[in-house]
Amino acid sequence: MPINFTCPHCGAVMNVADQYIGQTGPCTSCGKMVTISGAGPRPIAGGTGSSKSAVWVIVLLIVGIGFLGCGGIMVALLLPAVQAAREAARRMQCSNNLKQIALAMHNYHDTYKAFPPAYTVDENGNPLHSWRTLILPFIEQSALYTQIHLNEPWNSEHNRQFSTVVVPVFCCASEGEPSANTCYMAIVGSGTMLEGDKPVSMRDVTDGTSNTLLVVEVCESGVPWMSPTDLSLDSMQMKVNGGPTEIRSRHPGGANVALADGSVRFISNSISPETLRALATRNDGAAVHMEY
Repeated sequence: MPINFTCPHCGAVMNVADQYIGQTGPCTSCGKMVTISGAGPRPIAGGTGSSKSAVWVIVLLIVGIGFLGCGGIMVALLLPAVQAAREAARRMQCSNNLKQIALAMHNYHDTYKAFPPAYTVDENGNPLHSWRTLILPFIEQSALYTQIHLNEPWNSEHNRQFSTVVVPVFCCASEGEPSANTCYMAIVGSGTMLEGDKPVSMRDVTDGTSNTLLVVEVCESGVPWMSPTDLSLDSMQMKVNGGPTEIRSRHPGGANVALADGSVRFISNSISPETLRALATRNDGAAVHMEY
């Protein structure tokens, strides 16, 4: 009875009489010596080795497509959580920036017995430099501070070269790549912590330092950090994220602010204009409702 024998060298299938089982001879296909042993593998009816491979390829493709589909769904489900976590980290970094700025303000006060003025002026009353320049020695930027000519305007021929220097503590991470524009401003006006060119001391804060704004977040300000430009109390509508003249941020729901006691709070977009105005001034006697 003939049997099917597969050459172990070339894979050729031969029809061999069973009387040759155990005998050695040359393969009729490749010529190499083979020993006939038992019945070799029989071809599957209606198919070949290549068709079996094709079946496995199809199965693997189906499994792979299913895996990719599940992976895509998982990514879609996880993406909002990842984005929220990243924004939480950016908001925390922004809060840390404000804490460093507030600490610098207090260290300035310890040195000069008053907080820095909103800006310095020349003999004619023209603004020269921002409070942000004045606190440079207190935010580890002494080398930069010593190069600036404080008796010249911030954008003089000598000083303007420094206005493009990126000072990390003045940059909020939610705005993307750090730039030389400030993300933090003071509210300037009568009764605020930084009224103008006149310094304010701690004893002038009769409403309480925990109820008075010191520095606030202002995203996309377009203002170089050296520029003596801040928010004007008289121009504000007291609506957080309500327009270009207001406190604003890219953090969902509100903005970070630093208070005169050195603490940092996140105030909601829904804070009432009355409460925000009371926070903006240091000595008007208005009650601050703890709704923010």
